[in-house]
Amino acid sequence: MLERLKKSLLEAPVFKRGNYNYFIHPITDGVPEIRPDLIREVVSHIVRIADLEVDKIVTVEAMGIPIGIALSMICDIPLVIIRKRKYGLPGEIEVSQVTGYSKSQLFLNGIDRGDRVIVVDDVISTGGTLLATLESLKVAGASVSDIVVVIKRGDGSDKLKAKGYNVKTMVEVDVDERRVTDVRECNN
Repeated sequence: MLERLKKSLLEAPVFKRGNYNYFIHPITDGVPEIRPDLIREVVSHIVRIADLEVDKIVTVEAMGIPIGIALSMICDIPLVIIRKRKYGLPGEIEVSQVTGYSKSQLFLNGIDRGDRVIVVDDVISTGGTLLATLESLKVAGASVSDIVVVIKRGDGSDKLKAKGYNVKTMVEVDVDERRVTDVRECNN
């Protein structure tokens, strides 16, 4: 399972961003290209492992969008994208995001009190983006039925587990300054 994903991760280039070894991959960066067979493999796996008895799929701009759109189309569930731009719509929720290499604001629109949602995203490393997402959903009054992230790197999912969240991940990677050194499938 997930052979395309694992192979493509092992071939991903790595560059330094501050002290962080950042891998460049179609799922996490949209570079060099997002192949339909890779998205299909990822989304098919999400359909197998996730609770999809939900009202909405929630993802974060930008790289959660290809996964979220494909999942939305397959499952016929509306997609809500947490944006990095403020729109000023009634009920918009603003939260701070802190990752291993940046700080920014995120903006949530389109969630109603009582909505049951699944959160999908491309990668979790520090857990900062996902924690901000979950906090905004709590403020909105949504119920998070499931959380699925394609790639686990670092201890972010452990931090979220300590806060009571169960994050399902598909593969875990190790990265050094030159390359992705290991890719393991996760058992959720």
